Amino acid sequence: MDRPEPDQALLELWMGRLLRVAERIGQLGEIPVAAALLDPQGRCIGWGSNGRERRSDPLGHAELSALQQGAQLLGDWRFNGCTLLVTLEPCPMCAGALVQARVGRVVYGTADPKRGALGSCLDLAQHPTAHHRMRVVQGVLAEQASNQLSGWFRQRRAQAAATG
Repeated sequence: MDRPEPDQALLELWMGRLLRVAERIGQLGEIPVAAALLDPQGRCIGWGSNGRERRSDPLGHAELSALQQGAQLLGDWRFNGCTLLVTLEPCPMCAGALVQARVGRVVYGTADPKRGALGSCLDLAQHPTAHHRMRVVQGVLAEQASNQLSGWFRQRRAQAAATG
């Protein structure tokens, strides 16, 4: 029997929370991206935010942190039926990890036209060589997510120009 997926209101509630987390992370110098992994009942089993700068970790992406927490909590690396929400479309590394982890659905806020790998530049969720197919929902609170990221990058460029 199929379990119901989190509804749109719940997705927007979680995305709003993630945008607030991303705002705080951005103030710490990280690209403001946050993610949460929800079980089929809509309960959070993992969350993460970018931490490449703070942790000097090239793998410090929000999605990977959420997957690691979820795997520790469940004692399993398979997330069939789970939903990963993230404020920015995953990059190829993260999209590949989501396929490998067999995440059932990925929901993201804003597209990444330069590096997005779930529909913008590539679509690893539907790639013919992928052993797992994910459903992808794009554009949940897209305007807020896009404005947050573009504002953060605009501020960083202004700071660099002022010190440059």
